[in-house]
Amino acid sequence: MKGLISAAAVALSALGLAAPASAQDKTVSLKIAHWLPPAHALHAAFDTWGKSVQEASGGTIRYQLFPAQQLGQAKDHYDMARDGIADLAYINPGYQPGRFPIIGAAELPLLFANGKSGSAAFDAWYRKYAAQEMGDVKVCATWVHAPGTFHSKKKITRPEDVKGLKVRSANATVGRMVTMLGATNVQVSAPEAREAMERGVADAITFPWDSIILFGIDKAAKFHMDAPLYVSLFVLAMNKGTYEGMSAAQKRVIDNHCNTEWAEKISGAWADKEESGRDKLRGMAGHTLTAPSAAELEEWRKIVDPLAKEWSAEVGRKGLNPDQVLGELKDELKKRSASF
Repeated sequence: MKGLISAAAVALSALGLAAPASAQDKTVSLKIAHWLPPAHALHAAFDTWGKSVQEASGGTIRYQLFPAQQLGQAKDHYDMARDGIADLAYINPGYQPGRFPIIGAAELPLLFANGKSGSAAFDAWYRKYAAQEMGDVKVCATWVHAPGTFHSKKKITRPEDVKGLKVRSANATVGRMVTMLGATNVQVSAPEAREAMERGVADAITFPWDSIILFGIDKAAKFHMDAPLYVSLFVLAMNKGTYEGMSAAQKRVIDNHCNTEWAEKISGAWADKEESGRDKLRGMAGHTLTAPSAAELEEWRKIVDPLAKEWSAEVGRKGLNPDQVLGELKDELKKRSASF
C-alpha cells in the first residue's frame, strides 16, 4: 500500500498536481509609483490592478502604492521604472518633449472624442511601436485622459484668443500649438499647476474637466472652452529586471494584466470622473463655459495642420512612414467609435 501511495504521489507531482505552481514561487513585492494625489480616480484604479495581480498570483506578487511623487518627481517616472527605483511607474511622455516622438501622434489636437474607447484604441495602436522607443522598460498599458481643453482667466473660443497669454500646456504638442498662436508656453507638472495659475505664472491651462476641481485650479480659472481639444498620453511601465526575475507563472499573471483590456479598465473610471467635471463647473457660481461655433472649430482644425507636419517630419527621421503610423491610429479610433 505504501508503494502505491508513493507511486501516486510521484505521478501527481510529475503532472504538476501535487501543489499549485504559485506555491513554489518566491514572493515578489512591487513598488507602484505615481505622481497623483490619493484622491485621484487613477489611484483607486492602480489599487484595483494590484489586487487583481495579487489574487491571480496566489499572493506571490504583492504591491504597494507610492502616490503624490513620493519616489520622485512626475517628469522622472520613466527613468524611475527603467532604473528600478520603482517596479512600475505612471508616466506622462509629454513631460519629456522630443524623447518619445512616435507616441506623440496621439497628442495631435481634435482626434479623440472620449477617454474610454479612446484609451483602448490608443493602447492597441501603440503596442506595435512601444519597443521601438520605450525598449528599456516593459510597457504594460497605455491610455489617454478624457479630452481636455482651455481653462483660463479670460474667455477663449478662437485661436486668436490665445495670443499674448501664458499657457501651462499639457504636453509638447499643445505647447508648440500655443507658441504658434503667439502665447508663452509654461512647463509645469499637474501638481504644480495651481500655484502657477495663482501666482500669475500662467493665465490659462490645458487640462481635463474634473482635474481642474481636484487640483484646486477652479479657484483661478473661471472660463472654460467647451470642446474636446486634446488628450494627454499615459504609460504604465515596468522595470525589465523585475519582470525577468519572476517565475514563468508570475510572468503570465503580469502579461494577463498588461493588455488593451486592462488599459481600458484602468482609464474607464477616470474618464467618467473627468467628464462629470464639466457639469460641476457649469453649476459653480462665477464659471463660464463657452462652446466654439462650427466656424471657430474649423479655425482650430487649420492650426492642427502644421503640427501634424512637424510630427511627420520628426517620425520620418526615425525611419517610419508617418502617414501609415497616423493612419493606423485614426483607423483604431474609428473602429472603436472614439474619433472626434
